[in-house]
Amino acid sequence: MAKALDLFSYAPDGALEVTAENKAMNSKSRSKSTSGRKSSQSKIKSGKAYVNDDYTADDIEVLEGLEPVRRRPGMYIGGTDSHALHHLLAEVLDNSMDEAIAGHATWIEFALHADGSASVRDNGRGIPVDPHPKFKDKSALEVILTTLHSGGKFGGKVYATSGGLHGVGLSVVNALSDQLIIEVARDGKLWRQNYSRGAATEKLKLKGEIKNRRGTLIT
Repeated sequence: MAKALDLFSYAPDGALEVTAENKAMNSKSRSKSTSGRKSSQSKIKSGKAYVNDDYTADDIEVLEGLEPVRRRPGMYIGGTDSHALHHLLAEVLDNSMDEAIAGHATWIEFALHADGSASVRDNGRGIPVDPHPKFKDKSALEVILTTLHSGGKFGGKVYATSGGLHGVGLSVVNALSDQLIIEVARDGKLWRQNYSRGAATEKLKLKGEIKNRRGTLIT
């Protein structure tokens, strides 16, 4: 018959043998630990968790428009370092790439300027400038640049494939730019509008007739 193993008196080589003395010491240490936890819990219960006990609806802050992007850019482009800057440039390029992939643009021009700014230009269809059906006082161009989740990439009717943040890209770029200038050459006319930190600083302006140019230029 196999011999029963006494778990309280036998220990393999290198292991601590559990004796009556060890069990007593463990019991004391457990009692000290338990009493310590009780003491800490009583201190937490008696202390105040918040400096201000008044927590009302007035304390609930609602960020509207592009303010969430400016407050927390890391949620959209991963931070505020050089990699984030590259992300912004890539978002603008993605829009031109979508036009090219869809067969509406044959070239894309990218430039870095001495003042630290950058520009992306294509010969695509140009962002629509007519009034948006849901925002009668704004052009579709302004809606795209100032409203999150707006663009032609959601329904699949405009672009079969698309890159970037899908309707967030240009508005995020606009929100995080000290200045953004956009020109749209469309239907034989040249339009221009300036923005600063996500907001339009002027109305969309018709600069004049233009015959041999089409597409979008963003600086």
